[in-house]
Amino acid sequence: MSTALNIRTLLNSWFGENTYVVWRPGGREALVIDPGIDLGLDLEPLTELLRDEGLTVAAILNTHGHGDHIGGNQAIKRAYPAAPLVIGENEKHLLTDSNANLSAPFGFPIVSPPADRTVREGDVLEYAGIRLEVLDIPGHSPGHVVFVHPSEPTLVFGGDVLFRGGIGRYDFPGSDGELLFHGIREKLFALPDDTVVYPGHGPVTTIGYEARTNPYVGEGDI
Repeated sequence: MSTALNIRTLLNSWFGENTYVVWRPGGREALVIDPGIDLGLDLEPLTELLRDEGLTVAAILNTHGHGDHIGGNQAIKRAYPAAPLVIGENEKHLLTDSNANLSAPFGFPIVSPPADRTVREGDVLEYAGIRLEVLDIPGHSPGHVVFVHPSEPTLVFGGDVLFRGGIGRYDFPGSDGELLFHGIREKLFALPDDTVVYPGHGPVTTIGYEARTNPYVGEGDI
């Protein structure tokens, strides 16, 4: 899949969560999206990648505040204090509450530094020369957002909303299945079929493939 961005995935062993490092070809700054727990324990995989590519961190973006997606926030902020930490407005309280972010109930309490910036639908981010548009798609968590890069093809950094052949869980405290289903069908499925989705877990997929075949929200389920 061709894209104007360099995208590297750091797979975290805890929960198989995907951390994305994203930068423009020839650029010297990168975005880190959803830094997982492993990076909170050992930043070396990230620092090695940044060193090899001659990059620094321009911003840390969280699609949502569950512990497996924010576990590396604190370590990265310590290493790159100028990089703003960004999360959805209705999700910010999860960063500093290990019960709300579900890490304490799973037995590994995690807290993050507070957000430097919060966003909501319609906001536009531009860090490292990369433009990202924000969509609110709650349901897996109360204030989940996704980041859309308008390119050819369109790219979505989707967190735990839409997976290849699946969707995010909606049986957690603060979850709402109806909101999740509605957001996927009305917002994500409105994007072009060739839109590439980089999910929080599992392999990349496309909007067209999921709209046709996803057993939860695809054509056969509507």
